[in-house]
Amino acid sequence: MRNPQGPTLEVRNLQTYFFTKGGIAKAVDGISFSVERGKVLGLVGESGSGKTVTGFSVLGLVDEPGRVVGGEILYHGENLVTASADRMRALRGANIAMIFQDPMMTLNPVLRIDTQMIEAIQAHEKISTVDAFQRARDALGQVGIPAPDERLRSYPHQFSGGMRQRVAIAIALLNKPDLIVADEPTTALDVTIQGQILFEVQKLCAETGTSLIWITHDLSVVAGLADDICVMYAGQVVEQGTVDDVLDRPMHPYTHGLIGSVPSRNRRGAPLSQIPGMTPSLLNLPVGCAFASRCPRVDAACSVIPEVSAPEAGRQLRCHHPIFDGAASIALGAPS
Repeated sequence: MRNPQGPTLEVRNLQTYFFTKGGIAKAVDGISFSVERGKVLGLVGESGSGKTVTGFSVLGLVDEPGRVVGGEILYHGENLVTASADRMRALRGANIAMIFQDPMMTLNPVLRIDTQMIEAIQAHEKISTVDAFQRARDALGQVGIPAPDERLRSYPHQFSGGMRQRVAIAIALLNKPDLIVADEPTTALDVTIQGQILFEVQKLCAETGTSLIWITHDLSVVAGLADDICVMYAGQVVEQGTVDDVLDRPMHPYTHGLIGSVPSRNRRGAPLSQIPGMTPSLLNLPVGCAFASRCPRVDAACSVIPEVSAPEAGRQLRCHHPIFDGAASIALGAPS
């Protein structure tokens, strides 16, 4: 039973591992967060940090050799980890939608766009084909596709990559789901269309109470879109809080390094700032803090995995030596 007063989604100590010939890759290793009704959570981090696997875990889309081995994914209090395949199929698309980074994970190359969109509506709702067609047409207009009547009768190969992504976003919005998981959906879009898409999803969240998890590496997008933010590194959430608190006053050295690496922060003519080293292999994680080999504040204490702490109200941190001084403050502006 849904609780309108509680969070739409609550993830508790989620563990998603991949069992390979080379060993066990702990892609997601004990992360926790929640998304309130009508709010946007930004999930950020480098490639390989576990962001996409987190999204796939929520949708029940992790396949062998991977599986969720621990924790809970509570959708309105219902644990999706133990939900049946039939229950997950009923939820996906209607109540929980995902926008994939690759639009061809959504689109069938041999079916016209109108067929795919109408089927997506009628799979979850008793509605006439005429009304479903009209809703599909309106959805294409929402994401800035011109001549939607003509485009509905086209096939995916007749669209550019950016246009296909807009169609995939429109399909996710069709049934006005309670929760949308968006995996870097605007990466292939130009800045103008990106701004339009961000405006539409913000409007959807505000008007319908839809909750949104926005997975990205683009901090400027998160700064202008999200209410809260989780920073992931090597399968763990290392810092979380409100987007203003985390981006204005980063406490974890990794968050501080990510923000400092944004090109717009760089002094003209100076070498680009970067975090030294590479993300460790999930098959061979170091003992202790996974960020230790790249951290300027490392010492002997970092040989022990840091526990999650709450240095102040609304903030959570996984670090032995957090940054508390004002000199660490770096602010990001919203995308123009």
